[in-house]
Amino acid sequence: MFQESMSLSLKKGVSFGITSGVITTLGMIVGVNASTSSRLAVIAAIVAIAIADAFSDAVAMHVSEESEGIHSRKDVWEATLATFLAKFIFALTFVIPVWFLSLEIAVIVDIVWGLLIMTVFNIFLARSQEESVLKVVVEHIAIAIVVISITFIVGSFLSTIT
Repeated sequence: MFQESMSLSLKKGVSFGITSGVITTLGMIVGVNASTSSRLAVIAAIVAIAIADAFSDAVAMHVSEESEGIHSRKDVWEATLATFLAKFIFALTFVIPVWFLSLEIAVIVDIVWGLLIMTVFNIFLARSQEESVLKVVVEHIAIAIVVISITFIVGSFLSTIT
């Protein structure tokens, strides 16, 4: 995945897209489920994240890369497209459990799936950077768990006031 032959712009885009795709989508799934308990709302929100947030993150990556003033036009577009595709594809994978399983089970499956994606991705990331695998995995999984927890608390609170 993160081989030496992969360009830096591809690494940036894929890294950003996968990480954002997992954390944003999991946070949204948990928050929307906690506030609505609606399968349709959760599916609609996942699809909205996959489209709108993938475009938003890709454009942000594009502007960020251009603002550095050191990347070729090809590298900027490579990072942009990699960000979009990684975010879009990984976000959409979370629809599958929600579509086929009860919502309560699907949310748990999605959390496990998302944390698994993050763990595997971070193992590759740590190894390619020659960093401690455990340190990188724990750090990034902890952030994902904080996001999931906060969105659950906020979603649960919102369900009581609407």
